[in-house]
Amino acid sequence: MYRTLFWFLLPLVITELIYELGIQVINGGIARVPRPTETLAAYGIAWGLTSFLAGTVSQTRQMSMVLVRDRATFHTVFRCVAGFGGVHLFLLACLAFTPVGLWVIDELHAVDPTLGSMVRRALGYLLPLPLLVGITRFLSGLLLRVRRTDVISYAMMAGISMSVVAVFVFLPTPTVQNDPILLPVLATYFGVLTEMGVIIYGYRRFVRRSLGRAGGLAGGSAKADAGEESVGRKPYPLSAGYVLRFYWPLAVTIGIQALSRPIINLFVARGADGTESLAVLTIVYALAHLPYGWLNELKNLPPAFQRQDPDARIIRRFTAVCGLISFGSMALMFWTPVRFFLLETLIGVDHDFAVRCTVPLIIFSFFPLAVTIRSYLHGIALRDHRTGAIAPSGPARAGAIVIVVNLLALFDLYGAIRGVAALYSGFVVETLVVRWRMGRSGAEPGHSD
Repeated sequence: MYRTLFWFLLPLVITELIYELGIQVINGGIARVPRPTETLAAYGIAWGLTSFLAGTVSQTRQMSMVLVRDRATFHTVFRCVAGFGGVHLFLLACLAFTPVGLWVIDELHAVDPTLGSMVRRALGYLLPLPLLVGITRFLSGLLLRVRRTDVISYAMMAGISMSVVAVFVFLPTPTVQNDPILLPVLATYFGVLTEMGVIIYGYRRFVRRSLGRAGGLAGGSAKADAGEESVGRKPYPLSAGYVLRFYWPLAVTIGIQALSRPIINLFVARGADGTESLAVLTIVYALAHLPYGWLNELKNLPPAFQRQDPDARIIRRFTAVCGLISFGSMALMFWTPVRFFLLETLIGVDHDFAVRCTVPLIIFSFFPLAVTIRSYLHGIALRDHRTGAIAPSGPARAGAIVIVVNLLALFDLYGAIRGVAALYSGFVVETLVVRWRMGRSGAEPGHSD
């Protein structure tokens, strides 16, 4: 069983690591363009806002993995996904092209007009991203259902490879040298569209023909026990109302998780050396996410292996080991001089900038302890259709961040350290609330509020 879990998770972990390495290449490219600090700060704000919207539709992977059984349920869920993506595209357009964006970016973040203009242009370039991410994640969830994690891995590796190629191709061009914000935008699109193309191929090759008129995926490949029944599963035909009730807690939770970064950017930008601190956060977020981001994939294990491990005892032990491995790797990377090699040699920032990244990276090394527990509990909620149990955790996280970021200001602690410390407090509070809610709703399997 441990071997099965390992081989299921390994492609997802490799993919996540390659994805994070690709982000380092993009940041390294930005560090080598004219006005690197301004560009890093602008893209940090723009990407934070875009990630907030794209993050809410990224949970369509789990939704399709759990709910889609045949062509009828496929079309029901897909219509919901397209609707979510369209709404998010509209919201992003409002930030990019209306006075709302001017208020949110220039006034709330208290940035100068030049930086604000660069942020809004980046948002305009990134308009379709939430819709593209939603469709890609939806189809990848069907591949997870038939346990073709290898295809998902190939797709993301191909996407990251194209992003890296785009950095090297466009970095020396006059267009990017004159307008540096185009470099991360082009790299992002090259990666997203390539990943989407491979996922569509994988869906057509391994899933499409299995979607029969009724219960097609239930008779899926030999690789997947795709006919496994979740506790309390809703009888079919699946309604759009049930899809929305299943999905909204996931969307709210992940949306507020993604909103954490814009909230922190807002407070950091208004502090002393706001632009430099935003640049530090942009580098630190990406580098720190490398050794622990893959832990989020652990939530796929309980729904995918519910028949082999109905009590999730083996999965629980496996998850704990993964968390300890992540924590140990972060301690090695960020508690030792290895961090200067990563920051100065690989990414290309100067020594003074690297020193400013040191304490935030050390704080980040404790994130796996909270993320591991949260991922396991989210997996149980998905397996049992109890997504409503995790809904309050998102607002609790946001509230904790706002409280802590203001408390730290009373102690004259500003900049990236203040932001990362507040983010970690939010992670811890979120995990505690999920654990409390899952314990309370434990006697109500199948209920998604």
